[in-house]
Amino acid sequence: MYIGLIILAVIAVFIIGLYNNLVKLRVRTDEAWADIDVQLKRRYDLIPNLVEAVKGYASHERETLDAVVEARAQATAMNIDVANVTPDQMAEFATMQSGISGALGKLMAIAEAYPDLKANENFLDLQNELTDTENKIQAARRFYNMNVRDLNIAVQSFPANLIAGSFGFNSREFFELDETSTAREPVAVSFK
Repeated sequence: MYIGLIILAVIAVFIIGLYNNLVKLRVRTDEAWADIDVQLKRRYDLIPNLVEAVKGYASHERETLDAVVEARAQATAMNIDVANVTPDQMAEFATMQSGISGALGKLMAIAEAYPDLKANENFLDLQNELTDTENKIQAARRFYNMNVRDLNIAVQSFPANLIAGSFGFNSREFFELDETSTAREPVAVSFK
């Protein structure tokens, strides 16, 4: 009888350990997504200031300025529930983020044609902040994907998959950049 109770106690401790590990991985993944969200909001907040700084020097580049504003508007309109996101939603989200990166790349290329703008202290500060934010977004994306990998492995591995299925733990989607995006294409620079 004691042996049976000891075996049940060991099994219970094992199940509790698996469950707690799944909770830890889910919380880390949610936290990693929150880091991405913070950096994206920081980028969204920088964009209007950057557009205004460029507009003062390059107002005839209206098409590019409008593209940046439109890309920001589309990206901020999409809300992601990372716990329940579908692959299509994550792909659409990644495409929007790549669109912003591409539009910002074109905006920076335009700035190269305006020496006064490149020397403007406000523009340089915004450009540095944006570069820093883009680097932080990439780091946060890698950290999120690492946590998603760990959660997905745990959710799909035996015997944790039995616990995961019983308690509603699900695999998550990776946040990958859209490989077909214009963000990866070289930016054409025209000095008129």
